[in-house]
Amino acid sequence: MEKVMNIIKPKPNPQQQLRDWQRRLRQEGRNIERQIRDIQREEKTVQKAIRDAAKRNDMVSAKALAKEIVMSRRTVNRLYENKAQMNSISMHLGESVAIARTVGHLSKSAEVMKLVNDLMKAPDVAVTMQEFSKEMTKAGVIEEFVDDALDSALDSEDMEEEIEEEVDKVLTAIAGETAAELPAAVRKERVKQSAQMEEEEAIAEGVDDEGELEEIRARLANVRS
Repeated sequence: MEKVMNIIKPKPNPQQQLRDWQRRLRQEGRNIERQIRDIQREEKTVQKAIRDAAKRNDMVSAKALAKEIVMSRRTVNRLYENKAQMNSISMHLGESVAIARTVGHLSKSAEVMKLVNDLMKAPDVAVTMQEFSKEMTKAGVIEEFVDDALDSALDSEDMEEEIEEEVDKVLTAIAGETAAELPAAVRKERVKQSAQMEEEEAIAEGVDDEGELEEIRARLANVRS
């Protein structure tokens, strides 16, 4: 019976398909904007919690909260990128319909296929884009997608280092702009890191003055105590 109904049901013309896809893309774009606003609103609460933790010299909690902000900002950046890609899909579909007026059907678009495939890997919009992929494949706009996702495990270590650097920057920006404004625990950690870097640089450069090297080591031992 379902097959009979599909035969009887008239297929939408290219213009109707385009309008439906563009309408849904706009709706998804508004959903993304709402997610971004929610994340940014929550960040203000987390910033206050970081300042409170820093005042208590609870730098373990402050750093954990700073990492939450780093990850949420990365999510926001990804959402903005997703929204821009959706806008590009809508634009390319408009161009496809202009061509369809001449040839009578929607033609395949390599640009749309690439954008849809990229968005299918984005966790925030993957389900929606899988639906679009099925419909656009059926309409002949794109070809069936084959998952070619690469294992990014090798990049995880570099990413962790990047995140740690961002966490430190966020912590410094929120807990205080200068060392004098930061809690003692943060100031001590900065001095410790500075002393460690001096020792490493001195060893790497092959400092011959043993007295100078001992002085650096003494400063490092002092901040460790």
